[in-house]
Amino acid sequence: MTISEFVKEQRKRHGLTQVDLAAKAGVGLRFVRELEQGKRTLRMDKVNQVLFLFGKRLGPVDWRPLAEGDGANGTERE
Repeated sequence: MTISEFVKEQRKRHGLTQVDLAAKAGVGLRFVRELEQGKRTLRMDKVNQVLFLFGKRLGPVDWRPLAEGDGANGTERE
């Protein structure tokens, strides 16, 4: 699920319009529309303002698969 899909789903689940969401998050209506439409370049601080309403936030995540022997599954690299 993308962030765009998540925000749209949560907004609808909570019975909010895009206007409501923008007001509650302190962002503009245009920003909410662009976020839900999947615009690829958005300000992270504003995305986090929206996600905060749903108990989420953007942050760093591990994306590289763990190589054998680097601590996964109880094994240690020597």
